[in-house]
Amino acid sequence: VRQRWLLEEMQIPYELIRLDLKALPETNPGYFNLHPHGAVPAMQDGDLTLIESGAICAYLAEKYPEKKMAPAPGSKLRPFYLQWMFYCPGTFEPPFTQLFQQTRGLPEAERSAAVADKARADFGDVVGFIEKTLEEKKFLLGDEICAADIMLGHSLLNARRYEMLSDVPNLERYLTSLDARPARQRANAD
Repeated sequence: VRQRWLLEEMQIPYELIRLDLKALPETNPGYFNLHPHGAVPAMQDGDLTLIESGAICAYLAEKYPEKKMAPAPGSKLRPFYLQWMFYCPGTFEPPFTQLFQQTRGLPEAERSAAVADKARADFGDVVGFIEKTLEEKKFLLGDEICAADIMLGHSLLNARRYEMLSDVPNLERYLTSLDARPARQRANAD
């Protein structure tokens, strides 16, 4: 969904192909030529095939600089943009995924209270940092949305949907703003 959301924000036409991943070997065995793990997302742009949502979002933001979804190389915001692009998969998602698995995803017999407690503490630290970052900002880098907001915002909106966020007014304001964006609504329409 991240890639669709970004493409919608940039108003770039695209073709979406839906797959039944469970039946992939039977219904679309050629997909493994695009994504070696038979997972999503995979993107084709001419002769280029790219996997990984972060890589796809970074590529699209770079390919269309006129859309201003990434600060220009050499700008003072560029290092912070890169920080947030990597923060999502490197720092936010590990404790989020662990906490989700230990509280909802795994069968109860496979859950560990100790692992859940550690994940809850780590997730709280990460969310606290994001909450503080958003104290005086509309978006991660300031007043304008960028691809990093879409990367992290997508995961944060999932955390909110699973009621994993509490007592985070700056984050709640940010997520409400992101969720209401017409491009996000279009990306999630079907």
